[in-house]
Amino acid sequence: MKVILQKNVQKLGKLGDVVESKPGYFRNFLEPRGLAVIATEGALKKREEDLEALKAKADKMHQEAVAVAEKITALGNVKLTARAGDGGKLYGKITNKDIAEAIAKGIGAEVDKKGIKVLEDIGTLGTYKTYVKVATDVQAEINVIVYDETQGEYKEPKEPAAPAPAAQEPAEEEAVEA
Repeated sequence: MKVILQKNVQKLGKLGDVVESKPGYFRNFLEPRGLAVIATEGALKKREEDLEALKAKADKMHQEAVAVAEKITALGNVKLTARAGDGGKLYGKITNKDIAEAIAKGIGAEVDKKGIKVLEDIGTLGTYKTYVKVATDVQAEINVIVYDETQGEYKEPKEPAAPAPAAQEPAEEEAVEA
C-alpha cells in the first residue's frame, strides 16, 4: 500500500516521500504516531501543493540541527565530576543523562539523551570520546572529561605502591625444654 510520510522515518523515507508500506506496519505503527497517511488521490494532490512548504520546513529543521551540532562541537570538552576511589574507579557510572545535562548547560539548548553514544562505559576517571546525534543525518563529536570531585581536577589514577621488601632478620632459635 502506498503512503505519504508526514515525518522522517528511519529506513523508510523522508518527510513528503510516497513509499510502499505493508498494511499492518501502517495500521499499527505509522498511522497511530502520525508518521504517515494513506496516499489517496486527494492526499497526493494536497501533497503536491504542500511539497514546497514541507521541504522548507525540513530544510529549517536541518539548519537548526546543524547549528546545535556546531555549538556542541564548539564546546570541545564537557567536564563532569564524580566520586572516585583508589585507582580512579568511579562509585557508579556517568550516564547519558549526566552528559546530556552538561551539554545542555553548556550550549543553552536541550539535548536528547537517547542520541548520545559513548564508545565505552564511563567507569573510571579520564577522557572519553562521545558522539551526539542531533538529527537523523547530523552528528557532533565531543570529549567528556571525568574529574574526581574531591580533587577538583583530573589527575592520573595513582598506581598502587609495591610493597617494599621487608628486611628479614634471622630468627633466633630458642631452646625448647620439654
